[in-house]
Amino acid sequence: MSMLISMAAFALASSISPGPVNIVALSSGAQFGFRASLPHVSGATVGFTVLLLMIGLGLHELSSHWPFLTRVIQWAGVAFLLFLAYKLAVDNGTLGAGKQVKGPSFLYGAAMQWLNPKAWLASLAGMGAYAANGADLLVWQFAGVYFVVCYGSIACWAYAGTYLRSYLQVPARVRVFNRAMALLLAGSAVYLLVA
Repeated sequence: MSMLISMAAFALASSISPGPVNIVALSSGAQFGFRASLPHVSGATVGFTVLLLMIGLGLHELSSHWPFLTRVIQWAGVAFLLFLAYKLAVDNGTLGAGKQVKGPSFLYGAAMQWLNPKAWLASLAGMGAYAANGADLLVWQFAGVYFVVCYGSIACWAYAGTYLRSYLQVPARVRVFNRAMALLLAGSAVYLLVA
């Protein structure tokens, strides 16, 4: 049982900490509400869990043979984060005026994890710590624990965003909020490059 608690603690520390996926969940919760943010939360959780399983079941061997793949994934992820930051920074601040109010999709959340260098690092570190011997049972246990903790963590960020909704009824405030989120995303991208 102590191994499961240790796995859950690792998953919580890496899932609840600020990062690109959580920043988008916060922003989505603020702009679209909690329910509309759940597809992003679900997609990000499933996307991360699939990545974790693939690394645990052998993808890390591929990256050890071709180390440049890790760098390519990192640069693609940073480019994606900078694109998201740009989109937030230029948003006009109108919430749903003249457009359908819909949060980020399931596929968007899943793709974000695959392009998120933080997700790759957490997957490699977690599998290295808890399933380095490649035992399938440990890989699946860790993925199961991580799925539950990851879903709850990202959902917390989306839920926190819903508390900002009442404050964000004025487009000028939305623009300030979006630009702050854009700075956080750009900061995460830069941090991932230098870390």
